[in-house]
Amino acid sequence: MRISLLIFSVLGLAACQPLSMYYQEGVTVAKAENDRLDCQVQALKDAPVANRTVQDPDIFVPSRQFCDAAGNCHFRPGYWRPGRIYTVDANATLRRQLNDRCMAQRGYDSVSIPACPRSVADAAPVAATQRLPRLTPNSCSIRNDDGSFQIVNRG
Repeated sequence: MRISLLIFSVLGLAACQPLSMYYQEGVTVAKAENDRLDCQVQALKDAPVANRTVQDPDIFVPSRQFCDAAGNCHFRPGYWRPGRIYTVDANATLRRQLNDRCMAQRGYDSVSIPACPRSVADAAPVAATQRLPRLTPNSCSIRNDDGSFQIVNRG
């Protein structure tokens, strides 16, 4: 029950988020996805994953004295807390830049289309955008449950 509630909460939040995508007016969604995948594969070839394990500096926690209401005190000595150990991909930023450049060379712009207000989403027929329409200041997006999306140009 708790897991399904979490999943629905995450999906609900995603529906409110803007739709960020590579956009080129008149291109089919299928072609845009193919171009995006081609660019991602090329970027991965040019800047492969290069994971590095790093550690934050250790932190010294100073000693402290604790006293109760009766005046009984005890002393906790200082100690070192080890720094967090984590992995970073040294090429992630370069790969993202290569991908962005590849998509730009193919004529795409990176756009963020705001989510449609609930009233617009409820009134729109359920559909998936097949060809990217002309964007206007009144354009908004609806995310469908199957992962597809619809771009709506409101009046």
